[in-house]
Amino acid sequence: QVQLVESGGGSVEAGGSLRLSCVRSGLRPGRYCMGWFRQAPGKMRERVARISDGGRTEYADSVRGRFTVSRDNAKNTFFLQMNILKPEDSAMYYCAADPRNLCVDSAFTSWGQGTQVTVSS
Repeated sequence: QVQLVESGGGSVEAGGSLRLSCVRSGLRPGRYCMGWFRQAPGKMRERVARISDGGRTEYADSVRGRFTVSRDNAKNTFFLQMNILKPEDSAMYYCAADPRNLCVDSAFTSWGQGTQVTVSS
């Protein structure tokens, strides 16, 4: 059974930092693209960042230069380092796995339960 578990969320003041982690288990061996998404109340889900199995990264314009996605394949874990946080970054953050390593939003088929990030001004 596929399981993705996020951690590292919390409450910080604007300008602060948080590091999210996502541990995956139950995925069959292979190459996976991993993604971070977020959704704030009343808003559509937004892709924040994704990283291919080979380490190629892509970021939403709203976070580029502030957020960094990385992965440790040996530990089945990937990360989202969030710096210079803004109130508009407040949302539930989800990690997701794309088992075909296509790294397109429609290919993410496994999802975690989410971790809340709240940034106060």
